[in-house]
Amino acid sequence: MNATLACVLALAAGTYVFRLAGPVLHGRVELPARFQELLTVGATVLLVALLATGALTEGQSFAGWARPAGVLVGGVLAWRRAPFAVVVVAAAATTALLRLAGVQ
Repeated sequence: MNATLACVLALAAGTYVFRLAGPVLHGRVELPARFQELLTVGATVLLVALLATGALTEGQSFAGWARPAGVLVGGVLAWRRAPFAVVVVAAAATTALLRLAGVQ
């Protein structure tokens, strides 16, 4: 067995164990409320960081102002609970119109 196959099998087994751990341990392990809050905040921070890097950078440089403006429009619409299709189309249209107007 080559090393690549062994790594793929080990990662597959680890992923399966992680997926199985939730249903198996549900109700058996009680996490403190403070720890649950920290997990929620941590997940939110990671998602915001992913959003920021995706919206503000392209490669290793600044993506320009059109993309963050589109993300901002999409974020506001999502916050206002607009339908998902409306959020996506409005964000894309904002970015496209700004780029058409010459804003990079």
